[in-house]
Amino acid sequence: MNKGALAKENFKTGMNCSQAVVLAFKEELDLSEEQLKKLSIGFGGGVARQRNVCGAVLGMTMVLSYLKSDGQDKLAIYSLIQKACAEFKEQANSIICAELLDAQTLADKSPIPEERTEKYYAKRPCADMCELAGIITEKYLKI
Repeated sequence: MNKGALAKENFKTGMNCSQAVVLAFKEELDLSEEQLKKLSIGFGGGVARQRNVCGAVLGMTMVLSYLKSDGQDKLAIYSLIQKACAEFKEQANSIICAELLDAQTLADKSPIPEERTEKYYAKRPCADMCELAGIITEKYLKI
């Protein structure tokens, strides 16, 4: 299974968008599943359901930063992540959670996540955004 499909499946198990992408790369990240879930939980829903940058994009950013950066060279990692974000935006039309969701979904500003039901999955593109972020992340890890 490719990383995009794994990220999509992770989301469908109840992980938030950021966790779903990060956990798709758990073997490469060399951290425990618990550590990765804790590290990425606050980025779901565009940072704690505030609908800022898409949590899947933030998960992609965390994975690329950790695996492609030396922790010092900002220019190299910023350039790589800008390219990855541009590719995501080209395919999804935005990297902003609020722009990716419909008006009905945006009306809920509560910090309480919605229950995961078939209706939940049918009205949001989140699983597909996780898949896209996983695919792009996998591609940019090979560069």
